[in-house]
Amino acid sequence: MRLLAVRHGQASAGTDDYDRLSPLGAEQSRRLGQWLAHAGIRPRRILLGAMRRHQQTLDALLEGYDSPLPGAEYLDELNEFDHDAVLAAFCRRHADHPAASIAAAPWQAQPREVGRLVSAALGAWSSGSLDDEHAVEPWPQFRQRVGRAIDVLHADPDNGAVLMVSSGGVLTQLLMAALDAPDSRAAELNLGIRNSAVCEFVRNDGRLRLLSWNGLPHLADAPELWTHY
Repeated sequence: MRLLAVRHGQASAGTDDYDRLSPLGAEQSRRLGQWLAHAGIRPRRILLGAMRRHQQTLDALLEGYDSPLPGAEYLDELNEFDHDAVLAAFCRRHADHPAASIAAAPWQAQPREVGRLVSAALGAWSSGSLDDEHAVEPWPQFRQRVGRAIDVLHADPDNGAVLMVSSGGVLTQLLMAALDAPDSRAAELNLGIRNSAVCEFVRNDGRLRLLSWNGLPHLADAPELWTHY
């Protein structure tokens, strides 16, 4: 089985509703669909998180693909963790941390400042230091949740291509499972994932094996469309 795990297109950070694609995110996703069709990749199964940006990414991808594909199977296990809750909890717990200086409006800050805050917050969360924050999904619970989605893949008896549309945190968990990476690498790996990136895995000997990571073959000639958030 070949798994094509896709991060959603650019969402709407800094607006009143992050969970929707920006026009640029829709274009990224349409181009991905066009590339999949041109490459002759026809997924026999589509797995989708239940968030709006996941659905809108798939909708735009299908528009670009321009040929019928199987209906999506929705898995809550593929939903992203709550970024806002993690960032807010970190800033409450570590108000004196230099990265917390943009806490009032994090997504309005410069990208480098946002990166510092997200890196610090994810590092704290993945170390377990935010697990007692009421609004934050505990890190072990998040890992177990994504693990259940991986179990769905292992339970699939068939071969062929499976398309998955989810978010950066979930894709990072797939990578960490494939590489046996420690929790301490989670923040670094998560921050590098680009919008609409394709990550390829194969199922081999009862586990996922990495083929490629964070690829943008559909945007190779359009670097102006490369975004991280």
